[in-house]
Amino acid sequence: METTLGTPTTEAIAFFLVISGITLAITYWAARRTRTSKEADSGNHNVSALQNGLALSGDYMSAASFLGIAGLVALKGYSGMIYATGWLVGWPALMFLVAEPLRNLGMYTFTDVVAFRLRQAPVRVASAIGGALTVLFYAVAQMVGSGNLIKLMFGISYEAALIIVGAIMLLYVLGGGMAATTWVQIVKTVLLLGGVTILAVMVLSQFSFNPGHLYTAVAARYGQAALEPASQAASGWDTISLGIALMLGLLGLPHILMRFCTVPDARTARTSVLYATGFIGYFYIIIPIVGFGAAALVGRGPIAQMDGGGNMAALLLAEDMAGTPFLGFMAAVAFATILAVVGGLTLAGASAISRDIYAHVVKKGSANEREQRLVARWATIVFGAVAVLLGVILKDQNVAYLVGLAFAIACSANFPALLLSIVWRRFTTAGAVASILTGSIVAVLLIILSPTIQIDVLKNTTAYFPLRNPAIVSMSLSFAAAIVVSLATKETRAETAFDEQKLRTYLGVGAE
Repeated sequence: METTLGTPTTEAIAFFLVISGITLAITYWAARRTRTSKEADSGNHNVSALQNGLALSGDYMSAASFLGIAGLVALKGYSGMIYATGWLVGWPALMFLVAEPLRNLGMYTFTDVVAFRLRQAPVRVASAIGGALTVLFYAVAQMVGSGNLIKLMFGISYEAALIIVGAIMLLYVLGGGMAATTWVQIVKTVLLLGGVTILAVMVLSQFSFNPGHLYTAVAARYGQAALEPASQAASGWDTISLGIALMLGLLGLPHILMRFCTVPDARTARTSVLYATGFIGYFYIIIPIVGFGAAALVGRGPIAQMDGGGNMAALLLAEDMAGTPFLGFMAAVAFATILAVVGGLTLAGASAISRDIYAHVVKKGSANEREQRLVARWATIVFGAVAVLLGVILKDQNVAYLVGLAFAIACSANFPALLLSIVWRRFTTAGAVASILTGSIVAVLLIILSPTIQIDVLKNTTAYFPLRNPAIVSMSLSFAAAIVVSLATKETRAETAFDEQKLRTYLGVGAE
């Protein structure tokens, strides 16, 4: 098909400027209301359940959800739907296991929960490492998607596109903090759900509004295998490992867990997860229709030719359905999606450095507002620069796949320590540190040794570690380290404080 992607158009630039202008105006408005580091990190606990549900959805429905899943389904068929399924099923676990305890115990991050009855300094340093690695890998996926998108929209180089995205992202985070990020997420969620709904309806209109006819067209063009589940990985173990990462990684994502500190109480936290589950569930039901529609109407050849990871499938379909204006709108929505998610990620990463390491460890709780905000700003700049650099290295990867790696780190580094700190009396400081560091180091090391880096990036013929997603190994070792080290070390204070934590966890006694 003929496409204007790669050639600047008036419509695309106009939509981009309008939506970017709206989000920057929100940032300016929020910046005038943000005066302290507490307001920057938590939005002053003034976010309602519906607002937080929309913001949670915005944080979660990233470039991987929109561009990545659509591309995987278009190129891989039914096998690409494992990401949509895996990313959805973690939400009930989040609501029942984490949302209420996190709001009752922590003021800002999951680190506050883990460190509640343990020694602060070692736990916060380890948690900052695990959290920073998680959000960094997650942000890299967004940068890859945004780099390819801006490159094609404006006809500039991929590297220049990444620098532009990084600069605009810094404006969001440095300007408005959590309040700005929350409202940008809300606007972006409404636009994304509306745009994808329109696109899905347009696809179904080509097949008499019968999904069966769409699937028949896909099977006729690519064979019945396109509609059958089959591992896109090298082995069944890789598929299992990916499923574990997608389901449990959600419970260890710092930028998602931070959102429960923006609401006034635990009940609002649970309700906001219920809203988010509905919005996200709806999105993941209709996004495969977009992917299959792209395969049937655009074709796998043009999709793969435009972008090796298939990340532009949804945008090519939008242009095929309604021409350049609709392409411009969907591209602008995709860009707003990426900026909103990167903003939340950067805020979480900067908070880990400024609060967990600088305020609590370096200054031992004596840091003033000015110092915390200054450290957070510099951490934001460094984080953005590293994300841009890694985005250049991994530019040819599918963004959904890259987010799967971030989920592997999250479920290995953060989830075991978070869960055990809530449910296990014998959990100790040494066990927490061992768990977080083992999960972080093993997950990153195995990713480096996996086919993704060794074969796809370094162009070696073989990889030292056979699985593309390491979660099944790294998370198991993280739990093992936590249990073995905790049993080998006794911490009387932590055991005694468990009853106080339990009372506050489930009844909210003493919660802010």
